Amino acid sequence: MTRSTIIRHPLSRRQILKGGAALGLGSAAAMGMSPVWANPWGRTNVYSKGVEEGPDVALAIRRESIPIDGKEARPFSINGSSPGPLIRLKEGQDAVLRVTNLLDEPTSIHWHGLILPPGMDGVPGVSFAGIEPGETFTYRFPVRQNGTYWYHSHSGLQEQVGHVGPLIIDAAEREPFRYDREHVLLLTDWTFEDPKSVFRNLKTMEGYYNFQERTIADFFADVRQNGLAHTAEMRGMWAKMRMSSRDIADVTGSTYTYLLNGHSPEENWSALFKAGERVRLRVINGSAMSYFDVRIPGLKMTVVAADGQPVQPVPVDEFRIGVAETYDVLVSPEDDQAYTIFAESMDRSGYARATLAPREGMQAEIPERRQIADRGMEAMSVHMGGMDHSSMSNMEGMDHSNMSASEMEGMDHSGMSDSEMQGMESEQANIRENGMLAAGEAQPGSRFGQPGIGIDPDERRVLVYRDLKSFTPWPDRREPGRELELHLTGNMERYMWSFDGKKFSEVSGPIHFEKDERLRLILINDTMMEHPIHLHGMWMELENGQGELIPRKHTLNVKPGERVSALITADAEGSWAFHCHLLYHMDAGMFRVVQVS
Repeated sequence: MTRSTIIRHPLSRRQILKGGAALGLGSAAAMGMSPVWANPWGRTNVYSKGVEEGPDVALAIRRESIPIDGKEARPFSINGSSPGPLIRLKEGQDAVLRVTNLLDEPTSIHWHGLILPPGMDGVPGVSFAGIEPGETFTYRFPVRQNGTYWYHSHSGLQEQVGHVGPLIIDAAEREPFRYDREHVLLLTDWTFEDPKSVFRNLKTMEGYYNFQERTIADFFADVRQNGLAHTAEMRGMWAKMRMSSRDIADVTGSTYTYLLNGHSPEENWSALFKAGERVRLRVINGSAMSYFDVRIPGLKMTVVAADGQPVQPVPVDEFRIGVAETYDVLVSPEDDQAYTIFAESMDRSGYARATLAPREGMQAEIPERRQIADRGMEAMSVHMGGMDHSSMSNMEGMDHSNMSASEMEGMDHSGMSDSEMQGMESEQANIRENGMLAAGEAQPGSRFGQPGIGIDPDERRVLVYRDLKSFTPWPDRREPGRELELHLTGNMERYMWSFDGKKFSEVSGPIHFEKDERLRLILINDTMMEHPIHLHGMWMELENGQGELIPRKHTLNVKPGERVSALITADAEGSWAFHCHLLYHMDAGMFRVVQVS
């Protein structure tokens, strides 16, 4: 029998349902029980059937009636709950995960962020054939990492229908931080619409779910603040591009209910603590389309891990978490009071929330909602020759990576400020003889010091990518041997998303990485939207200016008009998915295959 085993079951529907009962899928889920792993007291030594402990795990996927936000719903369930059970593995194990499909359609599970053999990655059509109805597929792989991850379907739009769950890998050796208790916080977005209808609506009309467009009152407010001429010019530019400055999210709270551990804001899931404890919060953005801004008013958070990898501690009041990212934070509540865990959607159309409290039944005040922000000139610059007009500097946003020192010296710098000149000199010093930046240096055009749209950095301390610094240098210290540049492209009006102007259905072959090469991947966002870009099978080392201590990530958020880069060691032979993790963007074409050989 091969390492990846498919068992075919010629079963009737009745037999399949009986099989579900044999796998422990009783009536509890149908009664609307929340995931048992969402234990208010966090992890204990008492085994809970809602936590599937490795290394040998059995999972069964079906569709059933489970109330969501007090309404009848038909999500996908895994072992009787939606979201699915918390899978807990340990670094150094050989994991065996048997997945049985009790649906009437094919399915799959992708283990997001895990480094494993390509046949175990769970992407139908790329690494395996998928799991047909009545089949059991056995995933087998060595667990070579630790940290906070998650899993989800990679089949069609199933991820939108609750086919997600948390995945925690305990470290084989002592972690660089201590804590007394932990809670997993899984953020998701749920719609009672059929995801195919959502996708059809997005294709039919740009802004279908955006009920926060600018009004006449906003126009006159802009005139008072910026003057009639400037306001008219800006409105004209947006109209010419057939876009709105409030295109922040494609799918919004007009159809979404934002959930935390499967609970709506009104249901107010609680996480308990004892005063004086240090609590680890493992925050996972398992949503289909939603970015969240997370804060706990009254509590300082210390970021200690990003995408499962430890980072040097960063004290913050708030952090933005892109789709598919994970952050681990430590909090130390000293007082006998409740705190609100507040996860506000980036477009301000809704929020998820929970309560951190010493006793059940307590709750704290919900923070005042912020107003939707407008896209500024930094986003529009991608449609205006790459120029960033927000500073009116002719230098900002230009690509100097391929310019020689003599070319840079010959440029007219008379209009530049002292700080801009210093930045140019620093950038020039970091360009090597072959015209490439030294490893670890931030690309010209990156905005790692900016938290993103809708956040005022003067209001509170907000995490930015520049803050992320690994504990130790990564093993591969080689400089990149070549650069690969990809543009993130799209047409919002037609709802088409792509790399380098081509949808996945239009490309002729994979992106090729040489086995064991060290390369630099440069991503340039030519669109007006944020894109969380995920590479399967390999780490991306984000070049955020931290030199040899740049952080490892499996998902990179790229802001509108931004240019970012990551170093990659192509040590994973095989075929791997590479895509935007906004579900409908991926389905609309922003997907490629990377071939390592």
